[in-house]
Amino acid sequence: MTNVFIDGSAGTTGLRIYERLGSRKDIRLLFLPEDTRKDTDARRRMLNLADIAFLCLPDAAAVEAVSLVENPETAIIDTSTAHRTADRWAYGFPELSAEHRRAIQNSKRIANPGCHASGFIASVYPLVKNGLVPADFPLTAYSLTGYSGGGKKLIAEYEAPDRDPRHESHRIYATSLNHKHLPEMQKVCGLERPPVFSPILGDFYAGMATSVLLPGFDARQVWECLSGHYANQRLVSVAPLGGDEGVIYADTLAGKDTMRITVSGSENRAMVTALFDNLGKGASGAAIQNMNILLGVDEATGLNLG
Repeated sequence: MTNVFIDGSAGTTGLRIYERLGSRKDIRLLFLPEDTRKDTDARRRMLNLADIAFLCLPDAAAVEAVSLVENPETAIIDTSTAHRTADRWAYGFPELSAEHRRAIQNSKRIANPGCHASGFIASVYPLVKNGLVPADFPLTAYSLTGYSGGGKKLIAEYEAPDRDPRHESHRIYATSLNHKHLPEMQKVCGLERPPVFSPILGDFYAGMATSVLLPGFDARQVWECLSGHYANQRLVSVAPLGGDEGVIYADTLAGKDTMRITVSGSENRAMVTALFDNLGKGASGAAIQNMNILLGVDEATGLNLG
């Protein structure tokens, strides 16, 4: 029986992890009473009792939580931004390469990818690794997401009876073009410069469509590269060239823990779109997958493959 503690279990990602683990017979969930949930000494005790601890916290709190761990056997899976580019932390996207998967299997420190970053990196990493896209290419991307990724406050804002009527329209945000996921996008993909990236918030609960624009590239070559790279993966797949429907809906994989990549375009321009649930493969689903790999069980255990 594996002892698991979720530090930050009241947040959206933490609640989703709890829901996925609640029925597992191989997991024993460790709890703190509500009145001690933020007590440092109580958290320290649980973190050190755990075989695996999920951190579902703001960045500063996640850094603090790591400092509280004294048990060398406690493995940490951090869903915050804090450690995604840190040395000695495994980047938790096993489909990228055999090296990434081995690092997750052998690590006590795993950084869960960001939601927007997951779609971008899944699309770009294989293209750069295989030499199709140069590391210095000026990449441009945008990502349409459901509002659940903004946490309880944003969910309440969008679902309030008297909400701002402008929420019916998509909202472009992070207009400084300095989104917090850029460092991991650049580092993990081996890029010489960060992409120009624009996130967009839609009036739907869950789902994400992250699109990378590739002017001057043959769509078929891009598709062949990605299809080959993900050919034997269970949670990441590539649609036929041009997509499954000819149109793309951002909430197609809402409620699922998988990712579906579509390549569209022509001989001299391509667009790669990764479809997934921002709370699934973009957050808690990915965290559970990383835990499964760490434990040596089927990576899809407890996940919804749809």
